[in-house]
Amino acid sequence: MTVPPAGYTARHEPVLLAEVLRGLAVRPGGSYIDATVGLGGHAEAILEAAQPGGRLLGIDRDGEALCAARERLARFGDAAVLARGVFWDIANIAAAHGLQRVDGVLFDLGVSSLQLDAPGRGFSFQRDEPLDMRMDDRAALTAAQVVNEYDKTSLADAIWRFGEERHSRRIARAIVARRPLHTTGELVSAVEQAVGRRPEGPIHPATRTFQALRIVVNQELDFLADALSAAHGLLAGAGARLVVIAFHSLEDRMVKEYMRRESSACLCPPRTPVCICGHVASLRRVGHGATKPGDAELARNPRARSARLRVAESLGRLAAA
Repeated sequence: MTVPPAGYTARHEPVLLAEVLRGLAVRPGGSYIDATVGLGGHAEAILEAAQPGGRLLGIDRDGEALCAARERLARFGDAAVLARGVFWDIANIAAAHGLQRVDGVLFDLGVSSLQLDAPGRGFSFQRDEPLDMRMDDRAALTAAQVVNEYDKTSLADAIWRFGEERHSRRIARAIVARRPLHTTGELVSAVEQAVGRRPEGPIHPATRTFQALRIVVNQELDFLADALSAAHGLLAGAGARLVVIAFHSLEDRMVKEYMRRESSACLCPPRTPVCICGHVASLRRVGHGATKPGDAELARNPRARSARLRVAESLGRLAAA
């Protein structure tokens, strides 16, 4: 059985917790899905606010995280149900657990603190360990395969697209020249050879490269639009909420665009004299843009610095096909 590091649940602080509860408008007796349950911090607070009678389905692909979440949520008994799977399969997982409609869905995207901190996972450049980076240890693709098997152009394109790294071509050349790479330390050395050792602002020179590889390995952006649409389809009716926390600008852009589109009554080009698209708004955006962590939260949890939370509320109409 997969077991998280001892005591890890106690150290976990869910990001933007109060904002998540407000965004979901949690009510007693409500039913909710945490599509990226992680260590269960958000799920625990949602279940507390949803009592008496509230229920929550938590989904995660990471076996270590689910083990920790199961322990954390054990006091809620049958009100908390956990399932192992990917967030873009939310509709099938919900159906398998008898949930056709829910009052709210939460996505907390990106890498978790457990994945960064647990030894042997290969997500962090702070330790020298195998280049893995799989959120699900049952998956086939590892970061080692990406850095050693992608051609130079494909590797550079991935580092640029998913890491937004302006030195992507130099880094790809350095990686290819030093193949095979087996550990995070070897990858850091290749990046430092390409761009130098001095950090650019507050981040390590290898941060963006590691981020890009992690996103490729775990297909984090490939199915996000599908996941948002599937979650939207599960909302129970007028007032049900979709809440998304993104840590990457590309993720946040996709979430913003999805909510903008589904809250628009017409998607015709601006100069079209009469609407011909037939689109009907099925969401209402809640709040003004994205919510960011405040100074107090950042002081407690610096990893929250790039978090962006967006909320949309169902208008009681089905999402467009």
